[in-house]
Amino acid sequence: MIIGGVVAVLALVAIVFFVVPVVKGFFSGEDSKVTAGQQVTVTIPDGASGDTIASILSENHIVENPKDYYAAVKKLNADMSLKPGTYSFTTLMDTTKVVQQLMEGPNAGSNALTIPEGLTVDQVADRVAQAYDSISKEDFLNQAKASNYVDDYSFLRGAANDSLEGFLFPKTYSLGDSPTADEVIRAMLDQFKTEYKSLDFASCEAKIKERYGVEMSDYDIVNLASIVEREGLNADQRSHVASVFYNRLAGKLDGLRYLNSDATMMYVTGGEVTADDLQSDSPYNTYKHEGLPPTPICSPSLEALKATLEPTDSDDLYFYITQDEEYFSQTYEEHQQSWN
Repeated sequence: MIIGGVVAVLALVAIVFFVVPVVKGFFSGEDSKVTAGQQVTVTIPDGASGDTIASILSENHIVENPKDYYAAVKKLNADMSLKPGTYSFTTLMDTTKVVQQLMEGPNAGSNALTIPEGLTVDQVADRVAQAYDSISKEDFLNQAKASNYVDDYSFLRGAANDSLEGFLFPKTYSLGDSPTADEVIRAMLDQFKTEYKSLDFASCEAKIKERYGVEMSDYDIVNLASIVEREGLNADQRSHVASVFYNRLAGKLDGLRYLNSDATMMYVTGGEVTADDLQSDSPYNTYKHEGLPPTPICSPSLEALKATLEPTDSDDLYFYITQDEEYFSQTYEEHQQSWN
């Protein structure tokens, strides 16, 4: 049993992706401090106090601030349910998910593969190749084609560019010492299928059409959820961001359907987006091409999928988010005031 102490302090963290691309390193691997999504293995000693656990998580950059850990423990009433052992986490994880894993128990072994939310297929291939000598990055990418799996996974019907982008579900997997690329991909698609079945896509899509006048397919939902994943962190923020994008898709932005998302261009550039990039004719440039990009831009979390299926009821068309503040507004004038 782990002895816990909880301090009821909540720190909300947000990331900016709109107007000025300030987030570095997710696609390029560069970050001035800590790069999110790096795999970390830690051991929680038997009898560790809440302060000890918070220190371990903070020192290894799994959580950004110990206060976030205390708040999540209190929220989940997990004080007496945390289990000692060796865990596989990633840097700057969602703190609630960290605590949930501590409640479930150790997940790390010699064959553990952790795929955080928000990775591209290419980034997943890197992690798989690092985890298993039996699979090269090239082998994984050659196997990761929608056409190889559409007969077994109906949700892949209509997947553009023969791409599995958006469907390699984020989770920690235990797949043995020498799995094949096919076995790894099927495990991820099986997990997506499980999560997919837990959500009422049809009912939510009908409500979205009624509220926003936007018709969405299941693939469209995954596509938009991948953008929502890259635009925010917490559930409330993501739901609100989703509503902004639905309003834009409805043509409420001067009668046009531009998403105006830097995140979609970051998928192409692999890093920061410049003014020149925004003049690109890439189909992922949602400043020049109306509607959704051709494919999802990453694998969204379950939270991002839920946020996209159940958006905030708002008429907002703009958002501006910093680490300390977030602003949603209906007019460009209000939007300018929020970041000037």
